[in-house]
Amino acid sequence: MKQQLIADITREMLPVLNNYQLQQLQKVLNHCFYRVDVKESESQISDADKKSNEDYLDLFITAKSIEGCSAKTLKYYKATIRKMLSVLDISVTHITTEDLRQYLSDYQTINNCSKSNIDNIRRIMSTFFSWLEDESYILKSPVRRIHKIKTPKTVKETYSDENLEILRDNASNIRDLAMIDLLASTGMRVGELVKLNIEDIDFDNRECIVFGKGSKERPVYFDARTKIHLKNYLDSRNDANPALFVSLLNPHNRLAISGVEIRLRELGRKLGIKKVHPHKFRRTLATRAIDKGMPVEQVQQLLGHTKIDTTMQYAMVNQNNVKISHQKYIS
Repeated sequence: MKQQLIADITREMLPVLNNYQLQQLQKVLNHCFYRVDVKESESQISDADKKSNEDYLDLFITAKSIEGCSAKTLKYYKATIRKMLSVLDISVTHITTEDLRQYLSDYQTINNCSKSNIDNIRRIMSTFFSWLEDESYILKSPVRRIHKIKTPKTVKETYSDENLEILRDNASNIRDLAMIDLLASTGMRVGELVKLNIEDIDFDNRECIVFGKGSKERPVYFDARTKIHLKNYLDSRNDANPALFVSLLNPHNRLAISGVEIRLRELGRKLGIKKVHPHKFRRTLATRAIDKGMPVEQVQQLLGHTKIDTTMQYAMVNQNNVKISHQKYIS
């Protein structure tokens, strides 16, 4: 209770004291309260403590919603943070670094999950507590001293030229062929693909505007083969749905993400090609572009990444090209 009182006093002084002064205040309070026994009275509970953890969580989710986070991201944030708060069962204003470290350790042990999963939870907790700090609900985020968790880097597969041609040659209908071509030539996300309408396609300039993560729009570009197959597919349709890709059967509803994934997975199994899924087209495009000398900053723009580090994670540089470059520039 004594440490909670000191934390509450320090937090209340945040607006008027700088960091050095706050540190000195904490030292003085710790010294003065050293031999003092402090007990809590209901009438002495501060206004800040009247908020429940659920109140803080709701305020955080509202703030992130206003900032433009997607419904999917908000749902993930809320579920992850609510689980942590439920397990700890401590007011967010009193959660310590040690509490969170123990939570992450126990979570990994109980769920037997990967380090990548644990680091995702750490990242979300960091976002939440940093927001609490920015809003002056807490003095300092307890996640600051929990560093990024090192995760093993695995080389993710890309499609070979042969596999891409096999997929194209064995597409069972013209819609699937156009879909494969558009994913392969633009590197767009599957979520961006299913949101496209026919009117979004500029056939003259072979480009279209996609609506990506963070409610950001960006142009993507497709090749001549994709243009031809897209036109052939649209000419074959007799429905009035404005969506670019629709189901094959009546009532020809807009194709969902799961529909694209299932279709590609079935095609991959039929042809004996491992791990056929929409995102693999995106990674293949990034890798091929960088291998052929496209500046990584331009690849970043093409893929719609905010940070260039994300682009580099997508691009698996061909080791043969590294060897050739070494012979050219160093040997």
